[in-house]
Amino acid sequence: MNTVTVLGAGLAGSECAWQLAKRGIHVKLYEMRPEKSTPAHVTGGFAELVCSNSLRSDELSNAVGLLKAEMRKMGSLIMESADKTAVPAGGALAVDRTGFSEYITNALENHPNVEVVREEALSIPDGEVVVATGPLSSDAIADEIMKLCPDSDLHFYDAVAPIVAIDSVDMESAFFASRYDKGTADYVNCPMNKDEYLAFWQELTTAKEAEIHGFDDAGVFEGCMPIEVMARRGVDTMRFGPLKPVGLIDPRTGVENYAVVQLRKDNADGTLYNIVGFQTHLTWGEQKRVFSMIPALKNAEFVRYGVMHRNTFLNSPKLLDRYYRLRSDERISFAGQMTGVEGYVESAASGMLVGIETAARVLELPAVNFPQETAIGALSLYISGGSVGEFQPMNINFGIVSPLGYRVKGKRNKNAEISKRSLEIIDELMNGEVFKI
Repeated sequence: MNTVTVLGAGLAGSECAWQLAKRGIHVKLYEMRPEKSTPAHVTGGFAELVCSNSLRSDELSNAVGLLKAEMRKMGSLIMESADKTAVPAGGALAVDRTGFSEYITNALENHPNVEVVREEALSIPDGEVVVATGPLSSDAIADEIMKLCPDSDLHFYDAVAPIVAIDSVDMESAFFASRYDKGTADYVNCPMNKDEYLAFWQELTTAKEAEIHGFDDAGVFEGCMPIEVMARRGVDTMRFGPLKPVGLIDPRTGVENYAVVQLRKDNADGTLYNIVGFQTHLTWGEQKRVFSMIPALKNAEFVRYGVMHRNTFLNSPKLLDRYYRLRSDERISFAGQMTGVEGYVESAASGMLVGIETAARVLELPAVNFPQETAIGALSLYISGGSVGEFQPMNINFGIVSPLGYRVKGKRNKNAEISKRSLEIIDELMNGEVFKI
């Protein structure tokens, strides 16, 4: 039986292992947790979500919604788990973290073609290998990657938002609503008037941060910026970002508030909520002090404080091809955030593409070659050479998907038409031999 070794059982590694295993390929799946953990993980489960519990928009007028739709069509384990463990979040797809991870862990541990090895991979083994150890790779495997990839010493910093117990939130100072009444009223909205906001902003800009060696505000990836870094960019920056009040009418007054902090459900029972957009690297004591200045959170119980960690990614355009394979050694592929894809769904999508294309190569079947007209293909083509200038991590967006070639009135209509074309192409590609196994 053909064997592929997958290092790391995060979102990318788990999806990759699933795509290989269901095609009859023996997968040796390494995961060092819980024997050895990272600064961000708290469990030994596969595909643990360490930042937000949201997989973002589920609408086809949004690029990440299209990417999810493509993955669903092709039998994604990550999307199957997300759909099974979804919690209400308006137009977004959010999940119960624990249930999401447990579903994926159980599926892989019980698959007859998956051999789970609960130990740290200290080297890159011989044979077909997929490196999906993530941006928090252990020192040993990071050193091995450095030997293969002399241009990989790039990094940025990522931050995790705190979680509060909903029964400790002062609901007399908050209200349930979704922005523009989109979907059901799934968010707890914690308003502030101008004086409350300005006092909060002032304390946030001067609050004590946890010591992180080498931290520099300029090294933070924009998509996961610590709230205190955002605050230092200007007094109104947060009000045009995660504290934006637009589209949220306070039912108690009938007007928009000056600023609104949103809480999003973090588990299926609805007992835990995360503070949306509040990734942070403040000390725990300062998080409690400053975030409790938000009126609805004055007595909040923080069940998890925010943390900060370093993320490392490859200089992929120089190193990887469209299959995420190492140009200098094609038996080795990479998947996940370390390739420069940014976001949960994008990480899983890279693992899916690597799994499908590696299976095709191992089984001596034609490659799929996902085109730029598809979201999954556009992402791999961007990562492998579609960027201009200094390479930076990228979320999926319609800007990297091939345009239609004809005009469609209205952005949403145009995006919907792009999505329709992409899904038709996926349907055609699924006639390929690797999808018939």
